Amino acid sequence: MCQLRLLLCVLLAMLTAGCSASGQLYEVQPAHYTATSPARPTAGQYILGPGDRLRIKSYDDANVTGEYEVNSAGFVSVPLVGQVKASGLTTRKLEDAIIAKLKNGIAKDPKINVEIATYASFYIYGEVKKAGVYPYQPGLTVADAIATAGGLTYRADENTIFLQHPGSPSQLIVPLGQPTRIAPGDNIRVAERFF
Repeated sequence: MCQLRLLLCVLLAMLTAGCSASGQLYEVQPAHYTATSPARPTAGQYILGPGDRLRIKSYDDANVTGEYEVNSAGFVSVPLVGQVKASGLTTRKLEDAIIAKLKNGIAKDPKINVEIATYASFYIYGEVKKAGVYPYQPGLTVADAIATAGGLTYRADENTIFLQHPGSPSQLIVPLGQPTRIAPGDNIRVAERFF
């Protein structure tokens, strides 16, 4: 009887070893990798990055007005202005950067407005009903992303959802019940349960 209790305690300890009462995120990564923060923060002011499509309006020159996409290197190419680094900036900071370039011999007092036309996409695959590429919206959580993809399949492991930020070789294991925000370009993979 004592051996049976001991065996049950050991099995219970093994089953709960990966659980966390605090709801922390677990990181699965190669041993040689040092974790870094995501390329874009998931809270606060929106930070521009590759894939974002911008609507730029110049009140002084119609040649500058139009929609432009932030390229994979993080730049936006604007007529009369040239290449402007957009990645890592807010729309207000990008307005300032474009104004500074226009003041450099093109216009005296340029007035520029930058707004986001469409956000970069996120990717979701694995045990969801409609895997694919979906448009990001500010405040989107992992649960929202799964709902966007039609929900979980019957084979989905609700406790093993992997989140990987662009450019990061590590994946976070995210609890479904925790409101974990995602960023544009994130990859979400829902694992399959085995029993």
